[in-house]
Amino acid sequence: MSFYPLNKKIGIIGGGQLGKMMILEAKKFGCHIVILDPTKNCPASSICDEHIVANFSDKEAIYLLAKKCDVITYEFEHIDYSCLIELEKLGHKIYPSPSSLKIIQNKFTQKTVLKENNINVPDFYLVKTIEDIKNVIEKFSYPIVLKCCTGGYDGKGNYVIKCEEDIEKAFNTLNPTLNIPLMVEKFVPFKMEVSVLACGGLNKDIKVYPVANNIHIDNILYKTLVPANISKESKNKAITMAYNIINIFNGIGMFCVEFFVTENDDILVNEIAPRPHNSGHYTIEGCITSQFENHIRAILGLPLGNTNLLKPSVMINLLGEDGYKGDAILEGLEDALNIENVFVHVYGKKQTVPKRKMGHLTCIMEDLKKAEENATKAYNKLKFICE
Repeated sequence: MSFYPLNKKIGIIGGGQLGKMMILEAKKFGCHIVILDPTKNCPASSICDEHIVANFSDKEAIYLLAKKCDVITYEFEHIDYSCLIELEKLGHKIYPSPSSLKIIQNKFTQKTVLKENNINVPDFYLVKTIEDIKNVIEKFSYPIVLKCCTGGYDGKGNYVIKCEEDIEKAFNTLNPTLNIPLMVEKFVPFKMEVSVLACGGLNKDIKVYPVANNIHIDNILYKTLVPANISKESKNKAITMAYNIINIFNGIGMFCVEFFVTENDDILVNEIAPRPHNSGHYTIEGCITSQFENHIRAILGLPLGNTNLLKPSVMINLLGEDGYKGDAILEGLEDALNIENVFVHVYGKKQTVPKRKMGHLTCIMEDLKKAEENATKAYNKLKFICE
C-alpha cells in the first residue's frame, strides 16, 4: 500500500487560463498552489493559494517559487530554461524537464531533434541574412515560410514569402534588430491541421488522446472538432508520432503535437508545445480524464487517467470583439446556456481587447455535426464587450 501526502505544493509559472484550469484539477488532489505571474489579477490569481507577483525573467522570484513548492510546472514555454536547469541541478522537480524545454522552445533545434529521430517534418534551414533566404528559395521555390526560431504564438513570428519582393520586408519585419535567429521552412500545402495530446508519467506510462481537427482564423485557433475526419492510416501515423515524441523528450506531463495533413494523407509535425494546449480544452467535458487532470497526475507521480472520448466534441474559442478595449463584460451567457449540451468557460480576464482569448465553449453530443451546430449557435450568442 502506498501513501499520498496531503497538501502537496505545486508551483506554476504563469497565471493565465491554462494555469487556472490546472489549479481546478490540482485542488481535487488537495494540492496547495503557488503561481508566479506579473499580473496581480490574472485568471489563476482568484483560486491559487499564493501569488508571487513578478516578471517571468525574475530569477530570484523563480528561486523563491522553487523553495515554496514540491514540484514546478509551467503554462507556456517562452521562459528562461537556464534558470530552471540550475534549479533542477539543485534537486528541484520541474516537469516537463528544462532540458526538453530548451530544445522545444527553439523551433530550429526542435525540428532538428525530430528529424534526427526520423519524425516527419517539413524541410527547413537556418538563415542569417537576406542572401541566405534567397539561396534557400532556389531549393524550395515560392511560397516559403520565414519563422523566428524563438518566441511567437498564434501566428506571430511567421511570415509567408510569396515572391522575391517579400524577402526583404519579411526579414526586416521578423528581425528588425538583426539579432533574432531565423529559419526558413518549406511551405506545406496542407488540407487540414490536426493535433494529438500525449501525456507522459513518471512511471513511463504514456496516454494519448484522440486526433483533433483544428480550424484557425487569422492564425488564432477558432474551432476544434473531435474526432478528426481523416483516414485511419493518418490517425495511426499521428498517434504513433505523438508516442515517439514523448519518448524522445522523456516527457513528463502534457505535450501537444500539431500536424499538417497533406492531400495524399501524409502527416508532418508542425510544432510541439510541452504543456496543456488550447486545442485540448474539449477534454474537460469530452474525455474521461481531461488534459489538465492528467498533467497534474503526471507531475505528482500518480497513475494517468483514461483518455477515451466520451462523445464527439466541439470547442470554440471566445475572443475579445473587434472595436472593444476596456473593462470586460460578457453578453449572451443565458441564451448560450439554454442550448443543449453547451458548456461555457470564462477565464476571468478583467480587460478585453480585440482577439484576446477570453474564454471558450464546448458542446458534446452523439453526433459531431449536431455538436458543431449547437456550438456555433452558442458562439453566435456570446460576445465579450465593454460597458
